[in-house]
Amino acid sequence: MNALASVSFEPLVEVEGLAKTFDVSLPWLNRVVDRKPRQFVHAVDDVSFAIQRGTTLALVGESGCGKSTVARLLVGLYAPTRGRIVFGGVDATAVDARPRVMRRRMQMIFQDPYASLNPRWKVRDIVAEPLREHGLTEQGRTSGADREALLEAQVGELLGSVGLAAADADKFPHQFSGGQRQRISIARALATEPEFLVCDEPTSALDVSVQAQVLNIMKDLQTKQGLTYLFISHNLAVVRHVSDRVGVMYLGRVVEIADKAALFSRPHHPYTRMLLDAIPDIHMSGRARTPVQGEVPNPLHPPSGCTFHPRCPHANERCRVERPQLLSFGSTRAACHAVEEGRI
Repeated sequence: MNALASVSFEPLVEVEGLAKTFDVSLPWLNRVVDRKPRQFVHAVDDVSFAIQRGTTLALVGESGCGKSTVARLLVGLYAPTRGRIVFGGVDATAVDARPRVMRRRMQMIFQDPYASLNPRWKVRDIVAEPLREHGLTEQGRTSGADREALLEAQVGELLGSVGLAAADADKFPHQFSGGQRQRISIARALATEPEFLVCDEPTSALDVSVQAQVLNIMKDLQTKQGLTYLFISHNLAVVRHVSDRVGVMYLGRVVEIADKAALFSRPHHPYTRMLLDAIPDIHMSGRARTPVQGEVPNPLHPPSGCTFHPRCPHANERCRVERPQLLSFGSTRAACHAVEEGRI
């Protein structure tokens, strides 16, 4: 299937007001003895976006901004505190347990290929696990021999689709390089023929040359199979290569979301500008650059108003007391009082 043919104006994934709060309080007895209240971290706070079929939305931001929590909420590893996730027109948060068919349609590629693969299983068993779990080897086959032959063929085909040999099925994960292990993770994710892949920094643990190989494989698979991606990353060079739209997160909130070309050519939010200014200028253009200032505040005690105001050179009194809303500015949506007032 060609990805262009699969892109439609109907979003495959819609996220509305998504939030996740974690209770990080001390045990009850410690709180009583030390007279301390319960503590909560708002890891994701009122996040909304949509992803069109066959396209890639990238979420970027510094460590701890909530990107990976959003990824786990989408695939059902975490239950949202509030908000909705609509997948293919079905509210995935309206039922206690997602139907098996919905779980088949979305899969996740984790960040660390060294930790996401069972070291005691051969590659054949790792890739075949979702096939067995979802009964995808029992299509009209009655005998065990037929099912095993079909399974062997399916595993070989999946490994071939990510640039590995069918003979690699007899090896263990430790016999592969980091890039090859991530290819195995991709093959496993593709086993159920999903429509939507959540990629949580899938190349951050790899060398630069290996990153390019894995990213090219993912783009080729998207073109051939019409896949839809949510791509989590803190590497803006990678994001520029793979994404169609980009969302920028800060302390659990989306502060800007736009098409890739618009965001990289004319960023609105001061935080987005700081992230882009941190990219090395290999062309030696001589343009003015503002390095990222300060550190991310403690999420247990976030600043009032706009949470970015302690680091923002354009902050005023309104920024310190009033929380900005995500507003539209042409094709870009940004949550910034300075942009709203025309000060930047």
